[in-house]
Amino acid sequence: MGEVLTVLAVGLATAAVVMTVTAAIARRLGRVAVVDVAWGLGFVAIAVTTALVGDTDAVRRWLVPVLVATWGLRLAWHIRRRAVGAGEDPRYEELLGGPVDEVGFGVAVRKVFVVQGAAMWFISLPVQVGAARPVLWWPVLVVGCALWLVGVVFEATGDAQLASYKKDPDRGPVMDRGLWGWTRHPNYFGDACVWWGLWLVGGLASGWVPGLLTVLAPVAMTYFLVFATGARLLERTMMQRPGYPKYADHTSMFFPLPPRRRSGG
Repeated sequence: MGEVLTVLAVGLATAAVVMTVTAAIARRLGRVAVVDVAWGLGFVAIAVTTALVGDTDAVRRWLVPVLVATWGLRLAWHIRRRAVGAGEDPRYEELLGGPVDEVGFGVAVRKVFVVQGAAMWFISLPVQVGAARPVLWWPVLVVGCALWLVGVVFEATGDAQLASYKKDPDRGPVMDRGLWGWTRHPNYFGDACVWWGLWLVGGLASGWVPGLLTVLAPVAMTYFLVFATGARLLERTMMQRPGYPKYADHTSMFFPLPPRRRSGG
């Protein structure tokens, strides 16, 4: 039990350091959206630091950081490349109640950086437990790796398809090709698969008790992706674009489903 508490304390301290540094950078740049780049990097930092202080199965203890780093570094690189030259994300202005230079940076610290730091620590609980507890069920770990792979492939494919669409001079008003014809948010769905996979690898593979104690972590991540800072919030802006309401009527919002005509407006 003492080792678990040590690992959790190290994870919490790592999240605090990452968010403190990110807040300092955001204040200097005047852009709260910097936190989106730090989101994936923070999980990588937690996975590495907790693996360093953990003392259990070496295979799983270092497999988890590799999985998290593969996902987190790709995500950070993708968001950083997309954000170059862009202004503040409208989602954060809506969340803060206005531009950060008007509402004050203290509001951003309370509503964004503290909240995301706490969320990062909580969501990474399966990762931290995996560094402190032995593997009891290796088949569950294998299934988790498979689900993680589905999520990473889904995210990477969706991002590549969107990039190709943006370069096409004959593109339509709304991206509805490939995975985007099955779900309006393939990247968010992929994220959810990644973290349910990591829960299997780090949480449930350690036994029923660790699995049950950490299951709210992927539940929380899915909630953020769908309702809090993800799909639902983005939909408010996207619905104002020409052609998007019609696309939404044909296409599942989150879980991939075959394109179909939906009843209603």
